[in-house]
Amino acid sequence: MPAIKRIGVLTGGGDAPGLNAVIRAVVKTACNSGIETVGIEDSFDGLLELDRSKVLTPREVTGILRLGGTILGTLNTGNPITTEVGTSVGARLYAERVTEVFHEMGLGALVAIGGDGTLAIAHEFCALGIPIVGVPKTIDNDIVGTTNCFGFDTAVAFATDAIDRLHTTAEAHKRILVVEVMGRYAGWIALYAGVAGGADAILIPEIPFDIEVVSHRLRERDKWGAKFSIVVVAEGAYPKGGTLSLVEAAHGLASERLGGIGAQVCEALHGATGKETRSVVLGHLQRGGAPTSFDRILATRFGGKAVELILRGEFGTMVAFAPPDIVSRGLEEVVGKTKTVPMDFDLLTTAKALGVTFGD
Repeated sequence: MPAIKRIGVLTGGGDAPGLNAVIRAVVKTACNSGIETVGIEDSFDGLLELDRSKVLTPREVTGILRLGGTILGTLNTGNPITTEVGTSVGARLYAERVTEVFHEMGLGALVAIGGDGTLAIAHEFCALGIPIVGVPKTIDNDIVGTTNCFGFDTAVAFATDAIDRLHTTAEAHKRILVVEVMGRYAGWIALYAGVAGGADAILIPEIPFDIEVVSHRLRERDKWGAKFSIVVVAEGAYPKGGTLSLVEAAHGLASERLGGIGAQVCEALHGATGKETRSVVLGHLQRGGAPTSFDRILATRFGGKAVELILRGEFGTMVAFAPPDIVSRGLEEVVGKTKTVPMDFDLLTTAKALGVTFGD
């Protein structure tokens, strides 16, 4: 295998705190190995044209470790690999044009940082001959094969802080406060933030809930003198026999958008308990801001490991956190799967032992 002298790096899918830390680690590690790094703008779309990229040196990534977002931009528009797109050289199939520009740029490999959708696209491009190493990214922590993804700890820390703040106003007014958090089809953020924030009920997608079970627990709290309650609801939670709450259905390349379950739970609990009830949606606040120290370190380790795998010629892989080590996984082991909260997960069983209801 000829020595690789130039690599590309891109970020895809939703943003997450720690993306810039990965980019920084890739650039600095590659530079110290004699490899030039090219930053690709706006995910794989940056490989549709030659002018949608820029060479990144250690100087360009100085100071970005602590920054949220991504200096390269990102897109979250589904899998376009088989679509036809307009380019400066005319209409072309997306996959063909990306492959063509990759080679025209003289790249020897690509680091693709993203969630399940980005990694699925990366896996398809690997099959088409582009050497790729993936870096898992999601605040939802739902990518299989890795114990943690960077961004998750930051999202949980923010949600926990929000719950702490809501405790004081809930107690002052003897209200029920319902907090809707992100997570899509997995309940990791809700579970971790709910336990860390001392929630009384946590509703997650893995356990369809019975609102009467939840309201009964909150009424019992009232009886023994706790006149307020905090309920944390994952955006993908749904009632027994019910369906997901959607802001927008899937269409074209766009995935369905979850949301609104917090307001539904709020209304139902008000009717079932008679207590004053309010709902709060944390939304994209969980994605923004500076990454925590844990996420900065994990992202840095991921970036360094990605370059190491490139140097070893281990393509079609994804870096992963298997505490205490950073390891590699085959992309074929990862794509098309979702890591959800197991029913025997120790934090779940501990929360139940503490008296937290999950509505089951």
